[in-house]
Amino acid sequence: MKSWNVEICDVTLRDGEQTPGVSFTCEEKKEIATVLNNIGVEVIEAGFPVVSPYEKGCVTAIANMGLDARICCLARARKPDVEAAIDCGVDMVSIFIATSDLHIRHKYRKPADVVLADALGMVEFAVDHGIQVRFAAEDASRTDMTFLEKVFRGGEAHGADLLSFADTVGCLTPMAMDRVMREILSWVTRPVCAHCHNDMGCATANTITAAEAGAFQLHTTVNGIGERAGNAALEEVLVALRMVGGVDRYDLSHLKKLSGIVEKYSGIAVSKTKPIVGEHAFAHESGIHIAAILEDPATYEYVPPVLVGGERMFILGKHTGKKALEHVVSSMGFSLSERQICDILEKVKERGETKSGVPPAVLVELIRRVQEEAA
Repeated sequence: MKSWNVEICDVTLRDGEQTPGVSFTCEEKKEIATVLNNIGVEVIEAGFPVVSPYEKGCVTAIANMGLDARICCLARARKPDVEAAIDCGVDMVSIFIATSDLHIRHKYRKPADVVLADALGMVEFAVDHGIQVRFAAEDASRTDMTFLEKVFRGGEAHGADLLSFADTVGCLTPMAMDRVMREILSWVTRPVCAHCHNDMGCATANTITAAEAGAFQLHTTVNGIGERAGNAALEEVLVALRMVGGVDRYDLSHLKKLSGIVEKYSGIAVSKTKPIVGEHAFAHESGIHIAAILEDPATYEYVPPVLVGGERMFILGKHTGKKALEHVVSSMGFSLSERQICDILEKVKERGETKSGVPPAVLVELIRRVQEEAA
């Protein structure tokens, strides 16, 4: 299978930090950046320097870490923003303007062509200072396509290295993303980026669809954190690239660890059922499933847990079967008769039906009880 031609720009340290209530310290940002670099992420968006002197210092510090990843930061199409980015010594600046009629009307109160002309001047300014430029269209998914074409063609003509399409309010579905990405790619020769938000739960699907349609740079955040419902999740995108897109150069074994770091520093808890990194991502209770997994894990695990630094779990409850219980009991070092297994299974199911869990300590208690009864 031919692998997709893509790279990752992780925006956890900038867009992820825009999650309400989230603020990373400089040391926390550096730790996250280090793990992202170890995974093989090509571009790390370190922050928005013009926000504050502290933010500018953090971006500068990350730019000076000597990572293999290229370091990027955000800038509005304003000279002070771009100058702040240049001062930080980053490899790339993402210069953005809102392009939809709705945003232009309420944010700029200028004619769209004037907004674009001013922005292209800032692209040229950054290019003249020897920094790589990503020219980004905010709210691109609700932008008139004729104007969007003018935006991207203009960015290319003025020296932008990459052109970024943002589904800022997460209003696209995968089929719509496929159509718009293919049209954009027919306009320009520069690489195109996909920046997707998760308002309708489609961010990861839209990002993968964009990649399959030909988008080059894919924007992600760890655990999918970000404004409102968040962004495309790094762990989901990377696993999809490996399993579906044939991209095998990333070290996915760090994903579970990285998820935990970001969960701790952001204070945003990861759902138990979160794909790839959730507590139950590789947990099984159904007796039918576990019996098959004991024969061949691929029966009910498309993604091997070890690939992403995860671990398979068998959870005992109302759906537990005899084979599963035998396996768990044996793995705990106990040897029981078939009658004893059946007695414990009955008790496990009873507890499960009352929404009571059967953690290891409870299971040991049940085992001791049936052993005493048999003595």
